[in-house]
Amino acid sequence: MDHIDELGAHVSAAGGVDKAPARAREIGAHVLQLFTKQPNRWAEPALSAERVEAFRAAVAREDIRFTVSHDSYLINLASPDSALWERSCRSFEAELERCAALELNAMVTHPGNATDKDPASGVVRNADGITRALEAVPARVQILLEITAGSGTSIGGSFELLAGIRDAVPAEHRERIGFCFDTCHALAAGYDLVGGYDAVCEKFEDTLGLDSIGLFHLNDSVGGLGSHRDRHAHIGQGELGAAPFRRLMQDPRFAEIPKVLETPKGEDVSSGDLMNLGLLRSFRSE
Repeated sequence: MDHIDELGAHVSAAGGVDKAPARAREIGAHVLQLFTKQPNRWAEPALSAERVEAFRAAVAREDIRFTVSHDSYLINLASPDSALWERSCRSFEAELERCAALELNAMVTHPGNATDKDPASGVVRNADGITRALEAVPARVQILLEITAGSGTSIGGSFELLAGIRDAVPAEHRERIGFCFDTCHALAAGYDLVGGYDAVCEKFEDTLGLDSIGLFHLNDSVGGLGSHRDRHAHIGQGELGAAPFRRLMQDPRFAEIPKVLETPKGEDVSSGDLMNLGLLRSFRSE
């Protein structure tokens, strides 16, 4: 993306996806993340041509430079249950189709849970589901695998497992696979961004390649290192504290990679985002 300001937030699509771009600009953002449907329901609503055109027009009007969706929380492409896996594949493909229609840049997905406690098989199932969707929807939308907090049977809680999913996707589709680095999830998964920022970056480079990061989720963490707790806090008010975010905002390797807040929303949905974005921008200008 052209470097104006790479910061943004997850914004509401209440009233229709075409309302999201204006909400991003209300907080001074050129980057937005949204849900294209209710994330806790299986229903797959079709977007009308009018709604799609209104969204595209709003993106242009509000000067939004990077757009990304987050897929449904119900999707589990690593499931050993054939019925749930099939349902997840259909939902994943439908999400990718909506992203393509809206001309989004990317789609974030949580790697699933291998509830049979066989992560190797879960990795293969996840890659198979992703491959199926990429073959069905030959658009330019990039799939971003998000590191998870690593709780339970999640197969997204280590750089090695994420690499396994990518590497199990056929080579001809692999260029559409990237990664979303969530700072809260990384700390909760055991990556010490507080005491070992450089070591974590080096580990990511060696395992996945820093150039494969397509998006950052900038969230402080309620849980500490290795807690496996997926609970977000405002920037500088959790277990990460301000220092890792200051490092990240001043790191030239990441200067133009889009960065999205998923920090808690208050009754006034804009005030928290404005506070966190202001703090992050102040780190960059120090």
